[in-house]
Amino acid sequence: MDAAEIFDRRAVRQHRARALSQISRVRPLLDALAERVLDRLDDTNRRFADALDFGGRGSIAPRLAERGMRVVSADFSTGMAAIAGGLPVTLDGEALPFAPECFDLIVAHLSLHWINDLPGALIQLRRSLRPGGLLLASLPALGTLSGLRASLLAAEESLTGAVSPRVSPFPDLRDCAGLLQRAGFALPVADVEDIDLLYADPLALLHELRAAGETNAVMARDKTIPPRGLFAVALAGLEARDGRAVANLRLAVMTGWAS
Repeated sequence: MDAAEIFDRRAVRQHRARALSQISRVRPLLDALAERVLDRLDDTNRRFADALDFGGRGSIAPRLAERGMRVVSADFSTGMAAIAGGLPVTLDGEALPFAPECFDLIVAHLSLHWINDLPGALIQLRRSLRPGGLLLASLPALGTLSGLRASLLAAEESLTGAVSPRVSPFPDLRDCAGLLQRAGFALPVADVEDIDLLYADPLALLHELRAAGETNAVMARDKTIPPRGLFAVALAGLEARDGRAVANLRLAVMTGWAS
């Protein structure tokens, strides 16, 4: 195993493909998050013609098309790319198949956090932008699902005396703008929105992660059957507000321009 491989790329593809039949369950949430991200386009007077939707799962491409853009939709899963709303392209691995300077807008919505070589991917995306083109990216930042992570670790240790990674590592917001700068983007900006999601039934959180294709794909994950009662104990330990379990999303939004 390559020491740089944090995520199991085969598992990422499988999770995205499996989510095809369930994506409607989380469509309202994905659409609401997409609107938050695409609001940034209203802050620029630049008009875009050719756009790449990277991992939008049907929440990005239609909104870009409504703005008059030609859209290519790329995803790790062939099926997910096909339903995304643009000309579908399947990404095989982390070498992006796009020619230099073929887009003037790239929107990578909740997809970059599954890439092992994030600096390398950002360099490839920047090369695919025309001069004056914009990268608009969103991803979960450090602190996302912190309550679930802590509850799972505590529950597993109490049941088995050992722990395994069950929630992905996420980048620190402080590093995001630096990554854009390292990749050669001009005017790099990263900000964060803290969003609390409330669940009357905390098990619905796990079902929604699965429906979105966001289940655990960490290479070092325990691939055996989880200990009996693990999730029930962990979910019971989540913070509650007004009788509902709280799951936190720190949504980092990154913008950078190609010069």
